[in-house]
Amino acid sequence: MPGPLEDIRILDLSWVLAGPFCTMNLSDLGAEVIKLERPNVGDLARGNGPFIDGESSYFMSINRGKKSITIDLQTEKGKKLFLELVKKVDVIVENFVPGTMKRLGIDYEVVKESNPRIIYASLSGFGQSGPHAQNRALDVIIQATGGLMSITGETDGPPIKPGASIGDLTAGLFTTIGILSALHEREKSGKGQYIDISMLDCQLSILENAFARYFATGEIPKRLGTRHAVYTPFQAFETK
Repeated sequence: MPGPLEDIRILDLSWVLAGPFCTMNLSDLGAEVIKLERPNVGDLARGNGPFIDGESSYFMSINRGKKSITIDLQTEKGKKLFLELVKKVDVIVENFVPGTMKRLGIDYEVVKESNPRIIYASLSGFGQSGPHAQNRALDVIIQATGGLMSITGETDGPPIKPGASIGDLTAGLFTTIGILSALHEREKSGKGQYIDISMLDCQLSILENAFARYFATGEIPKRLGTRHAVYTPFQAFETK
């Protein structure tokens, strides 16, 4: 059954988890996703085990439904080919360190000259501008910096990283939402736009009542184990 995005084509330059999770969601909604990888190297996630018939199960779990091509964007030939592809796609997604795309000569300002309707989403740890823009970010860094680990774990124990990569996955979902919103806006205006997603902003936005409690009381939220800060009984209990 065709999905709602069956007429949308996406050029996916992202790698590892946050960006690929975003584009996988869009693929699940019917979009054609063309994953652009580095020649002879590919997405680093391809090296993550366990493997099934020589293929990374990790990579496959977040890249289903995509097509894959390789282009060397550091060459003039590769850049020229990329700009030709840009004319035929609706969305670009990338999650390189801020400034990388501009250094390669394929940032939004350049790309929109070839395709004014392009929606260009950049996903990074701390956003494209600001004092921390150039800082590298991994999921655990964002979980720690964004406060999630400080409210996760037992009351008398250390901060705990949740079992899932919440920092990456949340950012991927917010990027998906941003792209869907931009596609809707383009239907009205006929114009594309640039989307700047900060993993830290996304992480902070899901702390919900921890923020509310802090602003209401001035007290820093503490770890509560499996208990809830407001409701009771609301925690894990041993059962038969």
